[in-house]
Amino acid sequence: MDKRQVDAITARDADFAQWYTDVCKKAELIDYTSVKGMFIYRPYGYAIWENIQGELDRRFKETGHENVYLPVLIPESLLQKEKDHVEGFAPECAWITMGGSEKLEDRLCVRPTSETLFCEHYASIIHSWRDLPKLYNQWCSVLRWEKTSRPFLRHREFLWQEGHTMHADEAGAREETMRMLNVYADFMENFLAMPVLRGRKTDKEKFKGAEETYTVECMMHDHKALQAGTSHYFGDGFAKAFGITYTGKDNQLHHPHQTSWGVSTRMIGGIIMTHGDDNGLVLPPRVAPIQAVVIPVAQHKPGVLDAAASLRDRLAAAGVRSKMDSSDNSPGWKFAEYEMKGVPLRVEIGPKDIEKDQCVVARRDTGEKVSVPLAGLEETVKKLLDAVHDNMYAQALKNREDNTFDIASPEEAKAIAEGKGGFLRSKWCGALECELAMKERAGVSSRCMPLKQSGTEGACPVCGKKCVTDIYWGVAY
Repeated sequence: MDKRQVDAITARDADFAQWYTDVCKKAELIDYTSVKGMFIYRPYGYAIWENIQGELDRRFKETGHENVYLPVLIPESLLQKEKDHVEGFAPECAWITMGGSEKLEDRLCVRPTSETLFCEHYASIIHSWRDLPKLYNQWCSVLRWEKTSRPFLRHREFLWQEGHTMHADEAGAREETMRMLNVYADFMENFLAMPVLRGRKTDKEKFKGAEETYTVECMMHDHKALQAGTSHYFGDGFAKAFGITYTGKDNQLHHPHQTSWGVSTRMIGGIIMTHGDDNGLVLPPRVAPIQAVVIPVAQHKPGVLDAAASLRDRLAAAGVRSKMDSSDNSPGWKFAEYEMKGVPLRVEIGPKDIEKDQCVVARRDTGEKVSVPLAGLEETVKKLLDAVHDNMYAQALKNREDNTFDIASPEEAKAIAEGKGGFLRSKWCGALECELAMKERAGVSSRCMPLKQSGTEGACPVCGKKCVTDIYWGVAY
């Protein structure tokens, strides 16, 4: 096998950050531009996002949501209406002060998020209980002026979806908040093969302007945490700030209750860091742009290209995203290339295989190669794709379970965080002072209070107070 591509990748356990950058570049996912923090999504990287978008969009519509599109610019006066919200985003806002050659009276913010625009819109269209719920979602880009940037994980401009919904009462909004958190969790586990912790953020870490923020937290290969998606319950705070009211069935005016929820292209970074290896990208089959690549071996010999094309067409007809590489590169080069790009299955066929009515299928996750009869190939490939997904999920879950530790003090947490790293589990008394002390003394932040609480009593690692709340700490991207 041609190893020139692989040799260009830094070993994952030698320098994880450089390995990550190498994979992003060598697998042709992304490229840099002349503006810091602004990246080009190359076709292969964007194809992954299209598959994410397509599957999530289907799930959103199944739960009754409609897509809309709101402007990219927000007047400063509008942004100022919710104090906590604007303070949370102020350091990252990018402002437009000129329109053509004229100075703007009210400067415009390039949207960092769209709560205020949705609220302005909802104030004009919600009047009666019959207008509720409003279940809207937007696919767009947002701009946040990050000081540091990394491909997929932290862009100044990035792609995402943001759901914004209005409900007649608290119960409806809370139900929506949890429904969408669970949609994210199921998607990440059953589409991206990424195990998640479902939990609630502390008040310190919740979204600015929200009453409660819920999160799905994933562990990367290097044992750091990735906040992969969030779902927020806003209560009626934004509705009051923006004067949104409706006439209820009781003929009285009420403020609706609001939610928002979102995931972004940082999930692609999560896929890379959860599943990748020293040979490059390893893609979960359900999100992979190419699920099976057909490689003709000794393609100059009679019948080989036709046989390979037939396999590609059969797989495509069976719903498998497939490609045939008939370029003049050597088979070894092609093997390394598609291994680098994380294609889940490689299907090889040459003259000897044709004689035996078989082909050879290689798995990207394990490297295992098996001879497969041409009859029934479609069903075999589909079963193998499911097996690859299941194995990738199991390996990621094992990584999390093997690297989750109960800690009893900030010093113990610091030793683990500065060593092999991992999720650190403890009790928490709920005091902000203890949360800040964990950051200062151990160098870890609160990740979430898991939805599934143990119900047991223990001691807060900082103050020693007896308490029952379980919490996870860690170092995060």
